[in-house]
Amino acid sequence: MPPRVDQTNKIQAIAVFFTAILLWSGLSWAATQNTKRHFEPLQRKLIQDGFDPEKIKRIYNRPQVKFEAEGIIVFFTYSESKVNYDQFSNDWSIRKAKRYQKKHREELARVEEAYGVDKNVITAILLVESSLGQTLGTRSTLNVLSTLASLMYSQARSDLYTMILETQKKSRKRYEKSAKRKSKWAYRELKAFLEYAAREGFDPVEMPGSFAGAMGLAQFMPSSILAYGKDGNNDGTIDLLTHADAMASIANYLKRHGWRPGIGRKKKEKVIYHYNHSDYYVKAVLKVAQRLGS
Repeated sequence: MPPRVDQTNKIQAIAVFFTAILLWSGLSWAATQNTKRHFEPLQRKLIQDGFDPEKIKRIYNRPQVKFEAEGIIVFFTYSESKVNYDQFSNDWSIRKAKRYQKKHREELARVEEAYGVDKNVITAILLVESSLGQTLGTRSTLNVLSTLASLMYSQARSDLYTMILETQKKSRKRYEKSAKRKSKWAYRELKAFLEYAAREGFDPVEMPGSFAGAMGLAQFMPSSILAYGKDGNNDGTIDLLTHADAMASIANYLKRHGWRPGIGRKKKEKVIYHYNHSDYYVKAVLKVAQRLGS
């Protein structure tokens, strides 16, 4: 004979279950409404700027496309000084990087010869940026850039501000100024991203990236891919998810910003600073490169 179930507990369990369902439905509905409300004016602007109306509508009607509040809040509260850059120059990371160099020695040698950029610096950047291709970002590049770009509209800025924890908030005035500035930058990157996707023929909805919209092993922003991306394996495409293209693109970027064989420490720092405007980052890359060369 089955045990007797307390009727009160049963009713309470059912109530909790349906409350959870309603809460989930409410959050889902809110996310859908935010996406629709904030991305519709963005679509109109993209179309006004020359993108094909049907393609834009098809992209933004996909169920995966959404207002990426969580990732953007990280972007607004991120602090470079809190990153543990020492992890990249410890013994374990250096051994890992040396194994990578051994595996890709022909590609690295070819890129070093073609661009005159130290293979150890290229490897160091790949290590710091994406753990040599193991951490490419888990967010949708399209969602991140679209959400950031939508902050050009006051309603999107207001909605996002309400989602930031009180302990992480700037003053509303500082937030507004920062959001407006970032939205202009993000809109340019969004246009570059859509252009890049159309040129290379990949699905923009499926491209993973960081909380700032950076992509691939080299963590390039879309505008940097258009300007500095290189086809390192000569397959006719520029795909920074492949090692050869990422290496060649990094080398081309550094060369275009002043890297030359035999340059001194100060010049190296200045060139690498263009890649990431962080003194912590520059020191970490050069420390890794030094250890790889020793």
